[in-house]
Amino acid sequence: MDGLLSQEEINALFNSVDDDTTENTSTAASAASEGDTLSNEEKDAIGEISNISMGSSATTLAALVNQKVDISTPSVSIVNWQQLVSSYDKPCIFIQILYKEGLDGNNILILKENDVKVIADLMMGGDGTNTAGDLSDLHLSAISEAMNQMMGSASTSISSMIEAKVDITPPNASVIDMTNVDDAGKIASFLTSDFVKVSFKMTVGDLVDSELMQLYPIEFARSLYRKFVGGDEPEAAPEPAPQAAPQPTPQAASAPNQGMMGQQGMMPNMNMGYGMGMMPQQMQMPQMGFAMPPQQEVNVSPAQFQPFMQVQSPLLQTENIDLLLDVPLEVSVELGRTSRTIKEILDFAPGTVVELNRLAGEPIDVLVNGKYVAKGEVVVIGESFGIRITEVIK
Repeated sequence: MDGLLSQEEINALFNSVDDDTTENTSTAASAASEGDTLSNEEKDAIGEISNISMGSSATTLAALVNQKVDISTPSVSIVNWQQLVSSYDKPCIFIQILYKEGLDGNNILILKENDVKVIADLMMGGDGTNTAGDLSDLHLSAISEAMNQMMGSASTSISSMIEAKVDITPPNASVIDMTNVDDAGKIASFLTSDFVKVSFKMTVGDLVDSELMQLYPIEFARSLYRKFVGGDEPEAAPEPAPQAAPQPTPQAASAPNQGMMGQQGMMPNMNMGYGMGMMPQQMQMPQMGFAMPPQQEVNVSPAQFQPFMQVQSPLLQTENIDLLLDVPLEVSVELGRTSRTIKEILDFAPGTVVELNRLAGEPIDVLVNGKYVAKGEVVVIGESFGIRITEVIK
């Protein structure tokens, strides 16, 4: 052997290096692929979160547009921008939602242009058919307010699920052509790579039958899943070590066979010299090894309180009642009352006589601000009626 490698050995070494490089590249690509997707469990959790949160959002939208709103069970998938563009109408409205508390990230809602016009028209008191013309700033402002309230309700639902307060900033609506990925990147940077798409079927009365989409960054969706299953919760504090049981008193410990627990804490032999079912007097319950503390007598006496001191406040002086003498009060006189059914009231006509619960000549009631204060009788003063007070109610 001269210590030199043959050509076959050199080729074998190069092939080994190439195989290792190919294997490492494949492993890195596989790891990158796993980082850009979600497991079925994570997709199911994201779908459940979206289903509950958008369900409460549908109730809020129904109150805003005074129409029945239905949102179907969502479908969760991983897509990129080209796949999204090929499956959705253009142009469309992007509503960006930023979380400022509870969650760290953002998501985007996508609505079709005609759907935005219908919802905005309903919110402004229309019938939802005034959708002619271009999309204006008024439409964007209306849909931003609708999404603000809808996502506020959704945040409340998410808060109850993850047991943490979740809050959002006011959403911002923009018109996106969707033909250029750079325009989407200006709205949200995560749209330039793979992201999570949650799609719903949304109906608003008989006016809208369309698709509503919610877009998440994959990492945000994964973080939401961890919070949903409790993965981000802090570890529970270790339980304190149990304290040692108190030792019996020397007197009780020195007494043999006095109770069910001896000095070693073990049950004594119950059959020592006694028949079955028999228990000696010294092993019955009243003679346990732990002595009861003696009861102490308690002296009970009635409670005594200091007399109230007279408050020398100028507001409590009787002469200050003059401050209230100019306050106006409503005085009303009630001649009588009765009750009738709706049918009888609908039969009222000029000349109908309604019998009251008072007899002729009986005193009538005087009320001050609705409170019964006096009785009186009706008198005529010139051409006006009056009342003469006959009794003041104390």
